[in-house]
Amino acid sequence: MVLFILGIIIFLVVGSLANTFLAIKPLVGKVRIAAVLLAILGIATASIRQIEPGEIGVQKLFGKVDSHILESGLNVMNPLAQVVTFSSRTQNYTMSGVHDEGNQSGDDAIRVLSADGLEVIIDLTVLYKIVPNEAPQILQQIGTDYINTIVRPICRTKIRDNAVYYDAVALYSTKRDEFQSRIFKTIESDFQKRGLILEQLLVRNITLPPSVKQSIESKINAEQDAQKMTFVLQKERQEAERKRVEAQGIADYQKILSTGLSDKQLQYEMIKAIATSPNAKLIIMDSKKGSPIIVDGK
Repeated sequence: MVLFILGIIIFLVVGSLANTFLAIKPLVGKVRIAAVLLAILGIATASIRQIEPGEIGVQKLFGKVDSHILESGLNVMNPLAQVVTFSSRTQNYTMSGVHDEGNQSGDDAIRVLSADGLEVIIDLTVLYKIVPNEAPQILQQIGTDYINTIVRPICRTKIRDNAVYYDAVALYSTKRDEFQSRIFKTIESDFQKRGLILEQLLVRNITLPPSVKQSIESKINAEQDAQKMTFVLQKERQEAERKRVEAQGIADYQKILSTGLSDKQLQYEMIKAIATSPNAKLIIMDSKKGSPIIVDGK
């Protein structure tokens, strides 16, 4: 539009100058043609707008928003209209208690009250993006600062509203996934009504009061000690069972020896043991008594 305005100014000024300076009067026609061409070039340039990749454009003219969306690339548009661009990429908004980690400086964590009346601190990251066809509605009804107008307040409010259904310990441990799924559904519903898509909701950290955290740690240590004692008792029972089986086996063996072996078998086993000894021995059998007489050959 700068070239268009400049061409109009030259076209108007050159006529008045020709009346004042007669020397330039023969050039008035040519200058005016150049001014018209310059104005046409300005209109042509202003009628073409490039939208960068990952962005969409919305036209507004004299306060009225056009429902036509300008896609990425070159677009032909009204040269008098202004273009407001929105990002069509996935965006994230983080609320964290860690300094300079979130979108807001300082401590921006969400403080909620649980069902048991304890204050729980939650760090949250929201992944979302704009519905392209809803960009004109967002510009008209919300404006360009939809992050602080919609994203931030809705997320913080819905988390507080849903945290009251859970105890602090449950939020920290067993009900964490259920809580995250619940707030996702409620936030997603509100986002859709305002032209936003909620892609993912990440509960990054849940911080409990120090007294509750200490109680949980004491409980975990007690459970670990109980599990350790159970293991020790089980091991002792297994050892006692092993000894009982071993003693029963020895008793059964002794019973078999005392009742089942004959004199001749005992004599045979004795001779066998002596014969396998590395020492040289002489065995003399007493035919009357039936027992051997052993004489060391050395």
